[in-house]
Amino acid sequence: MSKMIELHDIDVPGFLSVLDSCEGNVYLMTRDGDKLNLKSKLCQLIGLTSLIEGGKIAEAFVVCDNEADESKLFRFNLYKDETQGK
Repeated sequence: MSKMIELHDIDVPGFLSVLDSCEGNVYLMTRDGDKLNLKSKLCQLIGLTSLIEGGKIAEAFVVCDNEADESKLFRFNLYKDETQGK
């Protein structure tokens, strides 16, 4: 598994679009130690609902199995543009 990426102020629809383009598993990690697989729509609903503030994800930590997916999410976090991940 790769390193943990800290995401801040993420646009939810754009983030979900990038998640859909990921090939491997992407895990949401909480400060409480919970680990949710964001490739599952149910886990997306459960995990993201608790992190959303004002229509954006306030703070999240993700870990990817696939290095290319990690790169997509890192670029999305940096540039705030879901087309960077495609």
